[in-house]
Amino acid sequence: MKYSQLFGKTNKSDVADTKFISHALLQKGGFIAESVAGRYFFLPLGWRVHEKIKAIIRDVLNAAACQEMLSPTLHPIELWRETNRTNTTGFELLKVTDRRGAEFALGGTAEEMFVDVVRKFKLSYKDLPFNLYQFSTKFRDELRARGGLLRVREFVMKDAYSFDRDETAFKAEYVKMAQAYTEIFRRCGLSTLQVESDNGYIGGEYCHEFVVEHPEGESVFFTDGAGYAAHEDIAVFDHEPVNPDDTLKPLQIIAQPAWVKSIDDAMKHYNCDGRHCLKNVVFRTRQGDIVIAVIRGDLEVNQVKLEHVLNLVGQLEPATAEDLKAIGTEFGHVHSWGHDFLKPRQAKTENRDCRVVYAADHSLHTVRNMIGGQKESATDSINVNYGRDFRHSVESDIATAKEGFLSQGMRLRLRKQKGIEVGNIFQLGYHYTKLMAGATFTDSDGKDKPFYMGCYGIGLGRTLAAIVECNHDDKGVIWPSAVAPYQVHLISLAGAEEYAQEIYALAQAHAIEILWDDRPASAGVKLADADLIGCPIRLVVSKRTGTQIEFKRRNASEARLIAKEDLLGVLAANG
Repeated sequence: MKYSQLFGKTNKSDVADTKFISHALLQKGGFIAESVAGRYFFLPLGWRVHEKIKAIIRDVLNAAACQEMLSPTLHPIELWRETNRTNTTGFELLKVTDRRGAEFALGGTAEEMFVDVVRKFKLSYKDLPFNLYQFSTKFRDELRARGGLLRVREFVMKDAYSFDRDETAFKAEYVKMAQAYTEIFRRCGLSTLQVESDNGYIGGEYCHEFVVEHPEGESVFFTDGAGYAAHEDIAVFDHEPVNPDDTLKPLQIIAQPAWVKSIDDAMKHYNCDGRHCLKNVVFRTRQGDIVIAVIRGDLEVNQVKLEHVLNLVGQLEPATAEDLKAIGTEFGHVHSWGHDFLKPRQAKTENRDCRVVYAADHSLHTVRNMIGGQKESATDSINVNYGRDFRHSVESDIATAKEGFLSQGMRLRLRKQKGIEVGNIFQLGYHYTKLMAGATFTDSDGKDKPFYMGCYGIGLGRTLAAIVECNHDDKGVIWPSAVAPYQVHLISLAGAEEYAQEIYALAQAHAIEILWDDRPASAGVKLADADLIGCPIRLVVSKRTGTQIEFKRRNASEARLIAKEDLLGVLAANG
C-alpha cells in the first residue's frame, strides 16, 4: 500500500479527556476515528490489526475443535423474557420494533440465541460435546463510554458457547478454553493473568477474567504471589482477631453526643480505631425492601458478595433518606439489629409494606466489646458482642478485601493490582437450559436432560487497545509482528523514489506486507509518522544511502545499512 493513497493519515491533534495512551495513539496514528461517544470507525490501518487479531483467535479456536457460525444481530425479545434477563443484564438493552410490531433486542450477549438454535435440533448424547463461536457486533448502552476502545457502546466480540453432557465433561472443556485463551493472547503479544471473577448478569457459579496488568486498568484484583488471583468483587481473605484476649463486658447504653453519627465520629469520640466499631450500610432492592449490612467499622461492604448471599444479583442500590424514613430511622441512626418488622411505606412507596433484611459479616466474630449498634439521638450502645447480644440469620463474607490482608488458608499477604480485562470464560451450568423450554438432549438412558453450558468472550477492540497499552514508547506504537498492520514501512526521501519503487515491487512479489510512504514530505515528517504507526521494520532509502538500504527494527535504538540483495533474507530473519 502506498501511504499517499491510504485513507486515514496520521493526526497530531491531542485527544481530550483520556488517561489511556492507546486512545491517543490509535487516533493520532490513523487507526480509528470517533463517530459518536462510545462508537468508533476502524480505519484501514486499524481494521488490518483488528482482522489479524481475529485470525489468531480463529486459528486457535479451530485447533481446539470449536466451530464458527453466526447468529442474527436482532434477538427476539421473547428469548430474553424466557430467562428473565430483560431487566437484569447489568446494561440497558437497546430495543427496536419492526413494521410487524415484533420487538427485538440488539445483541449485547448471545446466550439465549445459541440455546435457541441448539434446541431447534433434536440432539442426543452422541452429538456431544460441541463448542460454537462467532464474531459479531455487540451493543451495550453503557452509562459512560471512555478510554477509547476500552469501554464502548458498540464493538466486535468473539463469543463462544459450549454444550456438554454433564459437569465432568464441561470441566475438561473449561480447562481447554482457558489454555486456548492464554495462547491467543500470547500470540497477540500480551501476557495475561487468569483472575477469578464474578459471573454477574451472565449467570452460573464461577468464571475467570484474563487480565493484562496495567496501572490505569479498571479491573481491580488481589493476588497472594502463590497462584491466587481474584477480582475485588469476590476476593476472599482470613480475618485476623482484633482483641481475642479481652474479657467480655456487659452491654451498656450510654450517653453519646448527637454529633457522633459516623465511624470517623465514633473513632474521634471514643479514641479508638474503626475495628472496634459496628458499621451499618443500608441498601434497597428493586422491590423497595431494605437490606442492612452489618460489618466491622474498618471494612467496606462488598455489594457483589452481598447480592449473591441474598440471591439478589444486580438488584441492590444505596438506600435513600426516604427509605430510612419508611422504617422509622435516618442516616446515622440505623440500628445493627431491631429493624426487623413490617411497616407501611410512606411518600413514593406508600401502599406497600417494607421488609427489612439483615446480613452480618464474618468480621463481627473477630472483635469483643464493640461500640455502636443502637444509636439514638443522645445515646448508643457499647460492649456489644456479636452472637451474645444479637445474631442474624444471614451471615457470610460480605467484605471487600484490602491490600495486606491474609489470603485464605495460605497466610500470605494480599497485593492489590489493576489491569485491563481482555477476555472472560464462564461456567453457566444449567442456568439457561433449565429456563428455556426444550433445551435438552436425549441421554443414553432415553431421558431428556438439559445441556450443561459454558460461555467464553473476547472483545477484539479491547484486545487491540491493550496491545497498544503494553507496546509503545513516547514516539508511538510498537506493534508485535503477528498483529502489525504492515510488516515493513518503507520511506523514500528526495531523489530515491525510483529505487524505492524497485524495493516496493520486490516486497510485493514476495508477498511481504509493505507500506510505502511515497509522499513528497520531509524526512522528519515521514520518520515521525513511521514511529507513530509502529510497523515492526522501517526501511529508508535516500541519496545518502545510495544503493544500500537503511534497516531498523521499530524497537531498536540503532539502524544499519544492508544491500538490496540481502533484503529478503534479512526480512525473513526478522519476521
